[in-house]
Amino acid sequence: MTNYSRQKIIPEELSGFRLDLALAKTFSEFSRSRIKSWILDGSILIEGEKLRPRDIVNGGENVSIQVIYSENIKNEPEPMVLDIEYEDEEIAVINKPVGLVVHPGAGNFTGTLMNGLLHKWPVLSELPRAGIVHRLDKDTSGLMVIAKTLIAHNSLVRQLESRTVTRQYDAICNGVLTGGGTINEPINRHPVHRKKMTVREDGKEAITHYRVEKRFKAHTHVKVNLETGRTHQIRVHFAFRRRTLIGDPLYGRLMIPSGCSSVLKEALSSFKRQALCASRLELIHPSSGKIITLEVEPAADFKNLLHAMKLDLLPNDK
Repeated sequence: MTNYSRQKIIPEELSGFRLDLALAKTFSEFSRSRIKSWILDGSILIEGEKLRPRDIVNGGENVSIQVIYSENIKNEPEPMVLDIEYEDEEIAVINKPVGLVVHPGAGNFTGTLMNGLLHKWPVLSELPRAGIVHRLDKDTSGLMVIAKTLIAHNSLVRQLESRTVTRQYDAICNGVLTGGGTINEPINRHPVHRKKMTVREDGKEAITHYRVEKRFKAHTHVKVNLETGRTHQIRVHFAFRRRTLIGDPLYGRLMIPSGCSSVLKEALSSFKRQALCASRLELIHPSSGKIITLEVEPAADFKNLLHAMKLDLLPNDK
């Protein structure tokens, strides 16, 4: 996916043109149909306002575009060390490390998980998205299942759609939660900040279940189960509840609790990603019908952060 944010002035010589045609000439790298769709969904604003594709321009108007769009990118196989937790002829489950992008896109044309998968299993070039049926954010670590055959791919997609795949995450949020619960709030693209998602009434259904694993002085370690799989779902839902994930660069901010130890302060200050790991995956094997369950420990930096929090507790609280 490509993040595109630009501002331009419509040239005076385009005065009298339809808006969509004028913008297609102003932003010539995009087709008129793509420009029109962005005008309609509000991704393009003229002098800060949403107009119609057929509206006539005068020339000299300020145009702002903020969109995320897909590109056609040629995916090349690249050698890569993959942490394979399970493999047979039909599926593989890998433990994705922190910092690894799943799909090629703007700024990440190489060195992605997809590139590595195509090198490890060349047959994946015949499958949609090289067998990838779900994704993790770049800085979220953990388990991902990969289809190695078309039958397996179709089965896994159906399982995800019918919500029979269990995905459990470890997360650390700011604030002390009193107990577990469910967040059932629809999610859609943020109307202004196009890199962000947000809770919106016109959004897609999003359901997140969570339970408390461990409470600390100012934070909570939680286990989270996804019933749906929206972009940034856990991060958005916890931010909506004002319990942002530690280190989240998009939805949160650095929060140092008063009176915390120097060890914890350093750990929090140096943690520059969302504290999130896909630690457990359960699915139905596409051919045998058996339940496959896999678990991994969170990444080392996540465990170090938990250790710093435990050290900060009073002896009778540990």
